[in-house]
Amino acid sequence: MTQPPPDLTVVIPAYNNAAYLTEAVESVRRQTRPPRRIVLVDDGSTDNTPDVAAALNADGAVPLDYVRQDNAGPAAAMNCGAAMAGSELIAFHSADDIWVAEKTEWQLAQIESGAELVFGHLQNFISPELDAAVAAGLHCPLEPMAGPSAGALLTRLQTFRKVGPLDERFQIGEFMDWYARASDLGLKAVTLPQVVSMRRLHGRNHSLSRKSLDVGYAHVLKAVLDRRRARSGQP
Repeated sequence: MTQPPPDLTVVIPAYNNAAYLTEAVESVRRQTRPPRRIVLVDDGSTDNTPDVAAALNADGAVPLDYVRQDNAGPAAAMNCGAAMAGSELIAFHSADDIWVAEKTEWQLAQIESGAELVFGHLQNFISPELDAAVAAGLHCPLEPMAGPSAGALLTRLQTFRKVGPLDERFQIGEFMDWYARASDLGLKAVTLPQVVSMRRLHGRNHSLSRKSLDVGYAHVLKAVLDRRRARSGQP
């Protein structure tokens, strides 16, 4: 007997990922436990993302709602989608990545067993359309990566809202800050041993310099530490 779709909304923030968007959305629709709804938040893309979204919206396999906003960064796009969710469960998916078909099925089992935050492993891959020179310049770890990532999360919407929205001040590390707040609340997190998402490397997602990344994450770490010191009464 076929199970009814879970009351799950998948939020996909997108910025100039038209080339990969169809594959990303279809990987959600091909889930063994597909969601009831996809919310695609276009964060001010300058490519043909609106046209791709319109074509995807015409396919009713899983309803897709498209909303466009001025470019404000990934945190703002995810918060916009979360505000539209109105479902029991929520997940986030990168517009250039590919979910493994059993992702939601595996994670729903953990939610039903009492986990509050469910993650999984990510597997990096180099996008196949890249020429050899570009591909050779990308660092692609061979081993699956564990650790909290927005694109690997499934949780209840009320749990997401208990932690609060992502901090839109951060253009890098916004989910690291959110997860730190979740950890401070003592939420029960589970990381599955399976790979749940294939993380596409295509050059543009590696366009930030190492120095920019270090500075961005340093700002997040400082905010986390300052918040924890204030809570404990330390100067």
